[in-house]
Amino acid sequence: MPLLTELILALRRHWPYYLAEAVGLGVFMLSSSLLTLALEHPASGLHQALVAQGAGEMLRRVPLGVGMGLVIVGLAYHPWGKRSGAHINPAVTLAFWQLGKMRRADVFWYILAQAGGGLAAALLLKAGLGTYLGHPRINFTVTQPGPDGAALAFAAEFGISFVLMLVLLLTLHSARLKKASGWFIGALITGYIIWETPYSGMSLNPARSLASAVAARNFADLWLYLVAPPTAMGLATALFQRLHPVRAADPGRAGESAGESPHYPNPAP
Repeated sequence: MPLLTELILALRRHWPYYLAEAVGLGVFMLSSSLLTLALEHPASGLHQALVAQGAGEMLRRVPLGVGMGLVIVGLAYHPWGKRSGAHINPAVTLAFWQLGKMRRADVFWYILAQAGGGLAAALLLKAGLGTYLGHPRINFTVTQPGPDGAALAFAAEFGISFVLMLVLLLTLHSARLKKASGWFIGALITGYIIWETPYSGMSLNPARSLASAVAARNFADLWLYLVAPPTAMGLATALFQRLHPVRAADPGRAGESAGESPHYPNPAP
């Protein structure tokens, strides 16, 4: 089947799944921006109260990490998240394609939807709260290398992405842990935000970093966040395939049943 025909047919059949992916990343961007604004903007009452109690940057990242971890869990187990698989990350989508769990047309639309949802949310937030989100302490939640430089940031992004994908695949393919896979990922996100953020800004997600960069008009070191997560997740997937061979999805399906797993899509007609 010609690629263009395949893309058109996929869009007609599976558009609700693509919409779910766009909304998912939009919700993530909205939550991240508002939580960061409340915790870090000098005019925020919550920020002032935490600082008055002696809470430094790391302690202020604890509620941010817990909050975003719960957002991820909510997206994973929400009916819309279960429907699309709640990837909300091009690197995750590419990894599932590598596993043979998705067709190329679905991969194209998933990634386009993720990028579009993230950009729409970032630009809407800028239009409504740009004065506050543009503050240097917020900077539209742009992901940037820490003071130790881009090389360490790349290594940090690579490491956290590799571990996250390996944990996701191991839990999804465990009869005992499969239903809790979203909670495992939420816990990892929480820990990463608390402890890894100073090194790379904690992205894991090319679409999330692109959206923030466009809103801030700051593309310095963006390549790092476009390259490290997909590369690391691809290598983690290759390692998993060697240790645990996975049967490819049937040709007529884009993925496994969302009822069996909150992270594999099931846009079968």
